[in-house]
Amino acid sequence: MPDAFAHPRGLFCNRTLNLRSIEAIGYDMDYTLVHYHVELWEERAYAYVRQGLAARGWPVEDLVFDPSLVIQGLVVDTETGNVVKANRFGYIKRAFHGTRALSYSELRDTYRRSLVDLHDRRWRFMNTLFSISEAGIYLQLVDLLDAGKLPERLGYDDLYRTVRETLDAAHIEGLLKAEILANPERFVEADPEVPLALLDQKMAGKKVLLITNSDWDYAAPIMEHAFDPYLPGEMTWRDLFSLAIVGARKPAFFNESAPAFEVVGDAGELRRVRGPLEEGRAYVGGHAALVEASLGVRGDQILYVGDHVFSDVRVSKQLNRWRTALVLRAVEDEIEAMDGFAPQQERLTRLMERKERLEAYASALRLERQRNAEGYGPRTDRDPDELQARFEEVRETLVQLDAEISPLAKASGRLVNENWGPLLRAGNDKSLLASQMESSADIYTARVSNFLHYTPFVYLRSRRGSLPHDDATPQDGGLEAAAEDLGIEDFGDGSAAE
Repeated sequence: MPDAFAHPRGLFCNRTLNLRSIEAIGYDMDYTLVHYHVELWEERAYAYVRQGLAARGWPVEDLVFDPSLVIQGLVVDTETGNVVKANRFGYIKRAFHGTRALSYSELRDTYRRSLVDLHDRRWRFMNTLFSISEAGIYLQLVDLLDAGKLPERLGYDDLYRTVRETLDAAHIEGLLKAEILANPERFVEADPEVPLALLDQKMAGKKVLLITNSDWDYAAPIMEHAFDPYLPGEMTWRDLFSLAIVGARKPAFFNESAPAFEVVGDAGELRRVRGPLEEGRAYVGGHAALVEASLGVRGDQILYVGDHVFSDVRVSKQLNRWRTALVLRAVEDEIEAMDGFAPQQERLTRLMERKERLEAYASALRLERQRNAEGYGPRTDRDPDELQARFEEVRETLVQLDAEISPLAKASGRLVNENWGPLLRAGNDKSLLASQMESSADIYTARVSNFLHYTPFVYLRSRRGSLPHDDATPQDGGLEAAAEDLGIEDFGDGSAAE
């Protein structure tokens, strides 16, 4: 059994979850049960958006999809035309205007009085992998807008709406999904372990559910392609699921009452359902309360697994009290990058600890000099000029230390993605996406097949929550060590420096 807190194929627990108490496990499909080759999928989505914009007469023929330009979890600032990365408190740590990174001074001046508030329509959270093509072409179009090359008079918010509408139109027309259905081997990432993980759960007595927004004409062949070759005997994906619900209309599925229609026959004909849903059948529509009533389970006996923080995880938890699991494929890359950087991170941590000690010592010297010079409070017999000289010595050491720290800190901040760094971190803090995941998902993992590394009976326990004062020592407790760093034996006898 892997260490769930170190292994990239682990299940990571925010809130204790006993799988033995779970009666039903529901799954989203796209980027949950079925993963796609992200760059290929998003490149094709990008191409359809570019095609739609070209039809409007926009000069976009030379634009090229850049998969590294943006990452999941960023926020579009439709007021300024920026894409930003924020920490859990909404403070903006990095930003791009168009395809150019904002400097520290530009970042400070632009967002001195601004915090990301996802309740404000100014901020558009890019919280799924489907967002990559959208945010990428938006930044490229900002460059064209600023250069006066777009034929329409638009603000940055108008520009975002145009991109969004063009992307939605491509999905509505089914162009991208038709392309995937024509060649699923090219787009779908095979994972033979997913069907086995679900089969384990089914055989353990769990009711396994499919609840997806995709239509039957798309979901059925994709599930057949992704599941049927890896199931035993004549078993098909339909046999795995107690209920298969397509066209679910999430997030409305969790808080609205919509009629359900049974899918009849291979042609996908629909028949209105009046009464409970029957196990072993496929449906279009319906709603969460109908699922609970039909299966005879209550909210906290259902675990729902999806890739969308809001429409899969947050809504099902807040409104229905379902238990929740978020699938976030980037966790694998992030863990592997952190593991590879571990020796440098250890050195960076040691240097930062030394810096904190020296800063505390410099502050103590400065206060001691101030009291001695001004003649108030507890004082020592040391001359203010001597103390100033020692302060300058410490400050020079700090400058040298910063020169060692800077390249390591920069490398740490560029892990996983050169422009934005790790998905779940913003500097030393958690990213906005990490905080959303922490508050909404009981557990998270990189892929559904990671359930296979555990059992359907696992008891997942969250770690003891950490607080800043845990295992902390007062900064001035390191003053003597800081003095030793400088080779200073006489540490003074005044309280300001002790």
